[in-house]
Amino acid sequence: MRRADRFLLALPVAVVLAGCNLAPAYKVPATPVAEQYKDIGPWVQAQPADQLPRTDWWSSYGDHQLDQLQQRLLAHNADLAAALAHYRQAQALFREARSGYFPQIGASAGAVRQRQSDTAPMRSPTAPADYDTYTAGAQLSYEVDLWGHVRDTVAAGRDEAQATAADLASVQLSLQAQLADDYLALRGLDQQLQLLQQSVDAYRKALQLTQTLHSGGIVSGLDVARAQTQLSTVKSQWAQTAAQRAEMQDAIAVLVGESASQFTLPSQTAAVPLPPIPLAVPSTLLQRRPDIAAAERRTAEANAEIGVARSAYFPSLTLDAQGGFLSKRYADLLTAPNHVWALGPSLLFDLFDGGMRKAQVAAAKAAADEAGAKYRGVVLGAFQQVEDNLALLDRLSAAMVDQQAAAVAAQHALDLAMKQYKVGAASYLDVVQSQTAALQAQSSVLNLGTQQLRASVQLIRALGGGWSREQLAQKPAHDGNTTAGG
Repeated sequence: MRRADRFLLALPVAVVLAGCNLAPAYKVPATPVAEQYKDIGPWVQAQPADQLPRTDWWSSYGDHQLDQLQQRLLAHNADLAAALAHYRQAQALFREARSGYFPQIGASAGAVRQRQSDTAPMRSPTAPADYDTYTAGAQLSYEVDLWGHVRDTVAAGRDEAQATAADLASVQLSLQAQLADDYLALRGLDQQLQLLQQSVDAYRKALQLTQTLHSGGIVSGLDVARAQTQLSTVKSQWAQTAAQRAEMQDAIAVLVGESASQFTLPSQTAAVPLPPIPLAVPSTLLQRRPDIAAAERRTAEANAEIGVARSAYFPSLTLDAQGGFLSKRYADLLTAPNHVWALGPSLLFDLFDGGMRKAQVAAAKAAADEAGAKYRGVVLGAFQQVEDNLALLDRLSAAMVDQQAAAVAAQHALDLAMKQYKVGAASYLDVVQSQTAALQAQSSVLNLGTQQLRASVQLIRALGGGWSREQLAQKPAHDGNTTAGG
């Protein structure tokens, strides 16, 4: 039997052996999952069938300017662009690993002028000292995946690419949530500035009243000093709040990829409604959080790497084939007498490595344990974030009811104090105390409203936004200008 025939007969055996896989059977690490959330406020639509919009979840706040800012973030944010580039790198590395499934084919051609030594051993006296060599040919090399090395490497590359896609979604969701949080905080500061400006106007009129009464000898200069102190204090608060707004505006500028020196947002004081947030059962959180999906995919990747490490214990089989033409004359290079070829397998096996392979397998197993532990930590942290924001929203809702009642009562007390002061039935100290209490109560109402909105953003972020694990099988729609909502 010819060598070529034996080589062809060995191919089916190699194919059968290529079905081996040394990676352990993969199982998602078990994590404790409750049947329902502990804190569910009355404002939440607790209907498991409902879901946040897959894209543009921030549209639930009904603010056109926020919608525009989110689109600018998707188009120009530097961190998001970096995450996209990292994803593309992972995709390229996956394609590189997948190339191991296919043979490597090359072609070569050469023309060499050579001279051999006059004293070379075994040289024939009639052999020329100078001669030409012309070659043209092709080579094929293919490593048979006997033990699943290539297969596990490809699986690990695929898992890493999917994990990086989830990382991209996680970065996107985080940036979108940060922008929404900063924007709603900015709107809260706009409302505070409006309240403080209204207070400045009211306190200025009160100062004018005391000055008039003082000129008429009705009140003492102490009342004027108190009125002036109250006005100056509130004007200082306005300036401090304006500084906070400027800082928040600059932070938004960075998020949307613009220079803070050229970025301005007009003041808006209209109330932003608190949106109802669909809340499914806790188990769906595992499918809705991109960071959980990324941690799970890296656990699968680490599991596949164990198979890669184990395959090093076994020999590697490579099938090589070469063919072409070789001649000392260029004119008749591509003729039958000049045809050359070589065909045959090669087997490579390490007999001794000083424990290197054993250490590599141990390291791969430890890496898999580490990935599993990190996955469980991410899951538990996700449940904590949801519970924290649910509890926060529930408590803030109750606090808002009481604070609104306090604001109404404080304003009523201020109205009574001013009426009594005008007719001389109360001192200006009573007016000052009532002004301070009313301003604090109204400011607290605005602060609580902003805290509720910001907590709702963080809850949406904790729930995964509109993302779903099904998107791992899809190519992210980010092309450098736009991307799907996180």
